[in-house]
Amino acid sequence: QVQLVESGGGSVQPGGSLRLSCVVSGSVSSILAMGWYRQAPGKQRELVAKVAGDGSTHYEDFVKGRFTISSDSAKRVGYLQMTKLKSEDTAVYYCQAVIRDLGTYWGQGTQVTISS
Repeated sequence: QVQLVESGGGSVQPGGSLRLSCVVSGSVSSILAMGWYRQAPGKQRELVAKVAGDGSTHYEDFVKGRFTISSDSAKRVGYLQMTKLKSEDTAVYYCQAVIRDLGTYWGQGTQVTISS
C-alpha cells in the first residue's frame, strides 16, 4: 500500500514563506515523477509544479520565480519551497506521485493560508 503524507502547511502573512514536504511510503520501486497541486475554495484543483525523475521541472506561470520544487528519490521525499506568498496562494496543497508499475497516488492535502 502506497501512502503520501504532506506536512508543512500553515498560516503566514503575505510575503512570507513555507516549505511543504511529501513523504512516500510503502512498496515503491521507483518514483517517476512528483507534483504539487492546489485547490482553493470553489475552484478546481490545479497544477502548481512538478518534477520528473531526471530532475526536470515545470512550474505554472503563477508561481514561477516564487516556488521551488525538489525531490530526494533515495529518501522518497518531495518538497515545495514557497516564497513571496500571496493571498491568492491560499488553498489546500496536494502532493502527487507517479510510481513505477503502480500508478498515480495522492496525499491527503495540507492547508496553506496567507492572511494579514
